[in-house]
Amino acid sequence: MTTVAHQPDAAPVDQHRDPVPASAKWRAGWRRGRQLTGVVPFFAFIVVFLVIPTLVVAVGAFGSNDGRPTLDNLSALGDGYIVDAFVRSILLSAVTAVIGAILGALLAYALVTAKPDGILRRLVTSACGVLAQFGGVMLAFAFIATIGLSGFVTLFLKDQLGIDLYSGGVWLFDLPGLMLVYTYFQIPLMVIVFLPALDGIRPQWREATESLGGSTWQYWRRVAMPLLAPAFLGSTLLLFANAFSAYATAAALVSQGSPIVPLQIRSALTSEVVLGQQNLGKAMALGMVVVVAVVMWLYAYLQKRTSRWLG
Repeated sequence: MTTVAHQPDAAPVDQHRDPVPASAKWRAGWRRGRQLTGVVPFFAFIVVFLVIPTLVVAVGAFGSNDGRPTLDNLSALGDGYIVDAFVRSILLSAVTAVIGAILGALLAYALVTAKPDGILRRLVTSACGVLAQFGGVMLAFAFIATIGLSGFVTLFLKDQLGIDLYSGGVWLFDLPGLMLVYTYFQIPLMVIVFLPALDGIRPQWREATESLGGSTWQYWRRVAMPLLAPAFLGSTLLLFANAFSAYATAAALVSQGSPIVPLQIRSALTSEVVLGQQNLGKAMALGMVVVVAVVMWLYAYLQKRTSRWLG
């Protein structure tokens, strides 16, 4: 006869007892805290250079010179010269963004066709990284010394070939000149931001199109262009925001007048002729913040669409 050993009943489980020891929780919290410590400088930078200035601008836009709340500054944004400045800024940003996007996309496509680890691609991408940040006084001086009224290219064309670059007026120091100078750093920026999207296009998609009897034009029209369209439009919006918020280059190039909004803000803050316009300058800055925020929201949306296919 087989005897079955009697198994003792299992000890009752305390339903209210935490299965994770307190020491393990403490160590996990300590590790999480150390990881968050690494981003403290980043958040401090954001607070000091983005959050606080934005709050100062927003508060000043709704305040008078004596500190009372008012809507006069926002109402003044409808004045003719301010509206014209916004129109010129939007026109300048849109034209340079479109030109920079088209030329930059063509240059980026030429780089994609080269060897991924070749010296040509590394050289051009490195140069684009430098030229995209080459602005301000240095860029303005470079153009003045090259094609300014006494620039060496201007004098060479006039003395040797009889071509006067300024026969129609001094365009370099006005809106057409700003368009030319801004395009200089928009093209390399487009190469940097659009190149990853072109790298995301898989060769298998083109092979599949050819195996189904499709031509090169059909591949670009039905496969590549629809996939690259969100990335191209998003990059164009980024170029628009980059040009719309640029100040140093225009300030160094345009010495008289305020054709665009950043220079109007400078005039409102530093003018010695018309005093008490500091809060009006903050209202114009708030308008720029709104425009850039809308553009960057659209850019983030298009980038999200792009990542679904090219991620």
